[in-house]
Amino acid sequence: MNTWIEFLKKNDLAGIKKYLNEGADVNEANESGESVLASSLRYRCDFELIMFLVESGADICDFDEEGVSIFDMAVTYDNIEIVKYLISKGIEVDSTKRRSRFTPLMAAVCYGRYEIVKLLMEQGANKNAVDSKGISVIDFARKTNKKSILELLEYDKNTPINKSYAR
Repeated sequence: MNTWIEFLKKNDLAGIKKYLNEGADVNEANESGESVLASSLRYRCDFELIMFLVESGADICDFDEEGVSIFDMAVTYDNIEIVKYLISKGIEVDSTKRRSRFTPLMAAVCYGRYEIVKLLMEQGANKNAVDSKGISVIDFARKTNKKSILELLEYDKNTPINKSYAR
């Protein structure tokens, strides 16, 4: 995985193409289970490089030991191009493998990713989803106090406050 990391840190598409031609595994993972594709997102590689990895067989449905998916990472790192690309490849916007049931929409809300929240809502993300502790998307939005996101979620101020997660 060290060779992959060297190429990804430099955003070296030519090096990656050569490495793959030499027989490298595009789905290799490090000790903590992070795949090449996940690492490319973490190192904020160019869209072209990430698309090349996917077109070369990188698993877009991959997730780490905590259940964090490639889609979750694209949302977290505010990479709307990759979010759109993954949706076009069939990724479900509400899909989560996390034991906490924390959804991509919840992540977008928590990180204040307005454009991604908007996109996920347009794609049918469930604004009424709750995590394993009973905390809803609206609860997260209230906690972060992002008025623009609350408006996107069509927040009703008369909605009862979740006492276990109230601001």
